Amino acid sequence: MSKVFDNIQSKRNIDAPSQWTTITSIEMHTCGEPLRVLMDGLPDLKGDSVLAKRRDLMENHDHIRTSTMFEPRGHADMYGCILVEPENETSDFGIIFLHNEGYSTMCGHAIIAITTLAVQMNWINVKEGNNTLKIDAPCGMIESNALIENDKIQNVSFKCVPSFVQDLDLVIDTPSYGKVKYDLAYGGAYYAYVDLQKNDFDFDLSEEYYSQIISAGKEIKLSIVNSGLSIKHPFEADLSFLYGTIFIGPSSKQGIHSQNVCVFADGEVDRSPTGSGLSGRLAIHKKRNEINLKEQIEVESIIGTSFKGQVLEDIQFGPFDAVIPLVSGSAHITGANQFYLNSDDPLNHGFFLR
Repeated sequence: MSKVFDNIQSKRNIDAPSQWTTITSIEMHTCGEPLRVLMDGLPDLKGDSVLAKRRDLMENHDHIRTSTMFEPRGHADMYGCILVEPENETSDFGIIFLHNEGYSTMCGHAIIAITTLAVQMNWINVKEGNNTLKIDAPCGMIESNALIENDKIQNVSFKCVPSFVQDLDLVIDTPSYGKVKYDLAYGGAYYAYVDLQKNDFDFDLSEEYYSQIISAGKEIKLSIVNSGLSIKHPFEADLSFLYGTIFIGPSSKQGIHSQNVCVFADGEVDRSPTGSGLSGRLAIHKKRNEINLKEQIEVESIIGTSFKGQVLEDIQFGPFDAVIPLVSGSAHITGANQFYLNSDDPLNHGFFLR
């Protein structure tokens, strides 16, 4: 018998040295888009609001994000979140979103995933029927719901923050694509919405054109940012920036309204149809009188998964005629991880290749 193999059999667990930092996570996906929920080994974030805690994480503990989102522990399209204390007395918890570029203000796929996780981990007293959570996100309080029937999750949805159109039918000059027509709308984050049928691109929204979609999305976003276009949230300066480009295209599937492919942060491509992005789109459709209140549409992603969305109500939000969107989708747990941060490792804080 091999003594080495005997040792392998008897020593399968790592006893991490005390000087290493151990971070544990639960791994999930929502319609294909990953979510790494960081659970233990995290710093105590300071601040009396989610935005303040997000700022503390950004300024003083950014290595947590890069170590867990970047290679070798993550990859260019990894997405994550950290749960924190709620800022409102009536809320259940707060959430901070992480990605390859930094910290987003809203993420619908993460809300759907974390609501699913709250049910499956029994963080809440699960009951038949509707199970509601109130989650403090950087953009505001999000109300989510898990519908339970026969002890199974049948549907997960969330009401987004007031979503609105800043401008319709804008045009931006780009180096590679000439003049590009787009709409600018907010659904917890600001997106430039580019309809392929109103522009002349040499790609569609299939997986085959993944690289071209990234290049175009990044160039359009950068062109808009460099143009000096004013993006100003009516109440919060930390929310006043362009997060990504969303391409809209037709779907070949019966019953599917259209396709949504979002390029956000530093060239990340959302595998889901983008919950905050769909919220902004619903505001656009309502502004153009293309949908009615509570008229549901189903939108697919680059990999064919889908979200459903509808406008629940019209609302005034500062100077904007806004809407309250309802978006639904499904999420699943895929595993768990135990990460070790070792200061002797020259790549301890990760690296990023696209």
